[in-house]
Amino acid sequence: MCTACWAAIARWTPPWCACCGQPLAAWRPAAAVCGRCRRVAGALLVRVVGPYDGRLRDVLHAFKYEGRRSLAPALATLIRGQAADVLAAADVVVPVPLHRARRRARGFNQAHDLAARLGPPLVGALRRVRATTAQTALTAGARRRNVRGAFALAAAAPARGRWSAAARERATIEAIAGRVVVLVDDVITTGATLEACAAVLRAAGAADVRAVTVARAVIGRRR
Repeated sequence: MCTACWAAIARWTPPWCACCGQPLAAWRPAAAVCGRCRRVAGALLVRVVGPYDGRLRDVLHAFKYEGRRSLAPALATLIRGQAADVLAAADVVVPVPLHRARRRARGFNQAHDLAARLGPPLVGALRRVRATTAQTALTAGARRRNVRGAFALAAAAPARGRWSAAARERATIEAIAGRVVVLVDDVITTGATLEACAAVLRAAGAADVRAVTVARAVIGRRR
């Protein structure tokens, strides 16, 4: 990736929805919330670099599907620039996990590579307990059903010695209980995956859950 290619990446600028991060009409105030987020109680606060299109889509495709892990630091820099306010308030960052079969096939978890470079301590607090159908071709409702019950708390790795499963789960809860947690993923569409992950973290005692991603598939104009 040359300097000109990075400069060609479209990045959203204010005014954007104070909740979902998507652009608003230029006449809207900076702290406005879009109509969709006003209709959704407890909508997840998300910050996004830009639309999943053009050069940003090309970069993410190379990163995610062609194994170009060397792109992670620059992508993380884009997130830090766009989501400085969200990350400054974070106690920990939690990557959205892959199912173990997909993790083996890909060789890495792209969300983990991004989260490790954002600044706050990384906690692998989640695991995917079942494989899910690829979300790409699904409707919004089907996406929510697809990820329902797909995530659970992960057992923390012992610092030394051997821990029981219960002790390892308690360690995970201690790492997130009462904390501001920021979920990290590469792309968001409807937010179904992030919402499913956030529900598990809230149930484990997280004080607040927010999210950051590199790109978002635009699902409609925000007013």
